[in-house]
Amino acid sequence: MGLSTIISLSQQALVLSLAVVLPVLAVAAVVGLVVAVLQAATQVQDPTLAHLPRIVAVVAALAAFGPWMGREIAAFALRVFSGG
Repeated sequence: MGLSTIISLSQQALVLSLAVVLPVLAVAAVVGLVVAVLQAATQVQDPTLAHLPRIVAVVAALAAFGPWMGREIAAFALRVFSGG
């Protein structure tokens, strides 16, 4: 395994990690923004209201995107370990 192969696989791993985490991160950001706007509009500053909806949304996103994430990671691992 040459240096160029290692660099290419490292680059693919970084891109895959971004692709896998981006949907869940986007859901957390959108839910956080919506909750922040609602808190600012209603002037309710309870910390529980800031975190609970985001946690629920992230768990739901992980449940929804989990199979896809697993397939992508497994396909990459198979490609790396098979040498192709």
